[in-house]
Amino acid sequence: MQIALTKKLADALGVKLPATDETINSLFTWTANWTTVWDNRRAEDMLVLVNNATRFTVAIYQIKRKDLKNVEKMMQAAIVNTLLSMNLNPELVNEYMRLAGELEFVRNNSRQTAAWVSKAGLECAFHVGREYNGIAKIYCDTLGASSNYRIVNYSGNTDDGFYPYKAMVDALTELTGMEAYKCRAFELMVSLDLEVYKSERRIIVPADMKFAQLHKVLQYVFDWKNCHLYDFTIIDEKTKKVVVRMVPTEEDLEYDESAVLMDGHTLAEFLPEHKQIIYTYDMGDNWEHILQLVRVIEEYDGELPYLLEASGQAPPEDVGGVGGFVSFREIMLNPEHPEYAEMKERSRYWTPELREWKRKPKVIHI
Repeated sequence: MQIALTKKLADALGVKLPATDETINSLFTWTANWTTVWDNRRAEDMLVLVNNATRFTVAIYQIKRKDLKNVEKMMQAAIVNTLLSMNLNPELVNEYMRLAGELEFVRNNSRQTAAWVSKAGLECAFHVGREYNGIAKIYCDTLGASSNYRIVNYSGNTDDGFYPYKAMVDALTELTGMEAYKCRAFELMVSLDLEVYKSERRIIVPADMKFAQLHKVLQYVFDWKNCHLYDFTIIDEKTKKVVVRMVPTEEDLEYDESAVLMDGHTLAEFLPEHKQIIYTYDMGDNWEHILQLVRVIEEYDGELPYLLEASGQAPPEDVGGVGGFVSFREIMLNPEHPEYAEMKERSRYWTPELREWKRKPKVIHI
């Protein structure tokens, strides 16, 4: 595997680099840069790699100068972990890394790939800004995954554009002859009881999905804005007692000493032994989503996560819980109501019925 370093990264590593070997398959070559996320800081804190054949992005945050001594292993692990985070076949990923061979640093002489890695770094910085506060010490080597679902190479001719994740998947399946997707999966029915009806989403997710990722999936399918606290509670079906309550941050533990951090925990740790999970979003409005295990799929060969079907519009944010939603919905169903204009302005694009395109089956890109 050949990784071309920008001058900034090469200087930070203090290495003299050989020229790029142009004969190597570009699928085995990457361009890497070390960049700054936050405008108010001088020190670089994110490493970004872009594949030269597919423009597939891999990024590591936070990585300081002292961390660069292990940069080779960190880069290789980040490539593997980013591919696996997109639920690719582990055998395919391992075969790619085997064929790519030992990692070698070279000097980057391509303005084009330098521009690619700079643009990828900017997109990843936006993602970091949305996900992290910049204060806590965070290490994440899969944050580049979301960038791969955005179209690149877009110009006046729409035929030029492509999605990096799709280009990478196609290239790896052609290279190895292996199927792209292969994993154990769970089909879940997620229900939100709104008294007047149930808002339901049937989804398929990887068995090894982490709860932090599941949170993002549920936010997407129910149109939440991810602006409130949340937790997951595992319930024992026989005793109806709480098995464990999982929370996302250390601060959440201050309010419940019996809770545990969800970091690193996966669905497979609790399913199918337990059949039900409660996902509570917004501790004020208290939206309780019941996740019921429908079936276990031992070998799923499609892209995940996947929305199978959706029914029932979900409430807008900050509507006041189920009671507030019932009142809000009555107003929105009556344009003659004196509060209709105010509620319409407040809820903006919300509609009483779920739009047709939101009901259709689709891959969920998070």
